[in-house]
This record gives sequence, C-alpha cells and structure tokens, in this order.
Amino acid sequence: MEISIVTLFPRMFEGVFGESIIDRAASRGLITIRIVDLRQFGIGRHRVVDDAPYGGGGGMVLKPEPIAAALESLPERGRVILTTPRGRTFTQKDALRLSREQAITIVCGHYEGVDERVSALFVDEEISVGDYVLTGGEIPAMAITDAVVRLIPGVLGTDSLATGDSHYAGLLEHPHYTRPRVFRGLSVPEVLVSGDHEAIRRWRREKAVERTRKVRPDLLVCRPGDPGDQGHERDTGGNDRC
Repeated sequence: MEISIVTLFPRMFEGVFGESIIDRAASRGLITIRIVDLRQFGIGRHRVVDDAPYGGGGGMVLKPEPIAAALESLPERGRVILTTPRGRTFTQKDALRLSREQAITIVCGHYEGVDERVSALFVDEEISVGDYVLTGGEIPAMAITDAVVRLIPGVLGTDSLATGDSHYAGLLEHPHYTRPRVFRGLSVPEVLVSGDHEAIRRWRREKAVERTRKVRPDLLVCRPGDPGDQGHERDTGGNDRC
C-alpha cells in the first residue's frame, strides 16, 4: 500500500513513523509512506499557503492552489482523505476498509480549515478522530495511518492478532493477564489456567460483552444480534450512529 500525507509540518511524522510496527512494515516493503511538504508548493517567493477567508472572520484558510499542486504531483493518490473536525468520526470499520485500498492520501487540515473547492475537486471523504479540535490534522493523520497499517495482511506477523482487538467485532476487548499468577493479592482467573480452550473462549466473550455494556453500551446497540451476547440491546429502529 502507498500512503501519502500532505502536511505543513513534515518533521512531526519522523518519530512516529520511524518506530515500531509502521517502521517495520515499511522496511519489509508492505507499505510505502510519502510525506509531502505543502510549503514546497506554496505561492511566490515566500511560499504562501494560506489567506484570509472571504466574508471576513478570524483565522486563515489554506489556499486551494498549493494543495492541488501537491496532490497532482503524486504518482498515485488513491482515496483522498481530509482530516477535519467536521468530518465523519473514524472507526475500526473505516480502518479495515481503508486497509484494502492500494493507495490512500491524507491531507492534513490546518488553521481555520481548507478552501472548500479542495473538497469539491479532490477529496473522497472527510474524517474526524473525535469530537474535539486539534491544532492541525497531523495527529489525526498519524492515528489513521497507524490504525490502517496494522490491518494490512502480514504487518502484525499473525493476521489473527488484529481480529481480537477492541472494536474489530463491535466489542471492547476482554481483560488480559500474564505472570505472575498472583500479584498483590489479585489472582489470575482460574479459567485462564484451566487448559479448557472452549471455556476460555466463552469467558473472554462474556467479559468483552460485559465491559462493552459498562463502558460503551452504544456499541451493543449497533451490533447485529448474536446469541452469545446475553442481554443484547439490539436497535431495531435504524440507529444512524451504527
């Protein structure tokens, strides 16, 4: 997969993308990450990339010409994403969907926003990482990239690792334990040391549903009916959050 990121702050990505799973995936040739410095496509001697908004108001808006030039310089854009607080909230389903693309491009929003004509001409979808505002789209771009890359076949080594993650199957993940068996008076649940794999599977499923019901009951509303989900709160009214 090719991942291109258009940003005013390319150095922000060096530490994140130069470590851990993303770095290993790139080293193994499973992904190619291209960081595009928007300032290099700025207008005039001062490389201007922003201007005051028509109609007045505070702040500055990213101009369309530099972003268009940056996008058109790419050998392959694939699906183009704009990070913006007004976008649809990013979910694990989006990460899985995007991991199947051959290429994606993320445009990092900044300042008061991006000239609307960029979205009209180039952007396939606008994505937010939550109901809050950050100083720029770089951190959301990192989060999206990380979530997508780890779902690409071969990246985690064992593809089944990702299927147990929180949100993958619409539930939060079950509790985990490791050695020692007793820590400060708290013991590992007996079922986990029983050797009964079917009992362990059932326990993990029950704990996942229990945790989801306690912390994120909205996820249970959005899930299809499942006989294993005791007390399942299925929404039959077409909940548009799902």
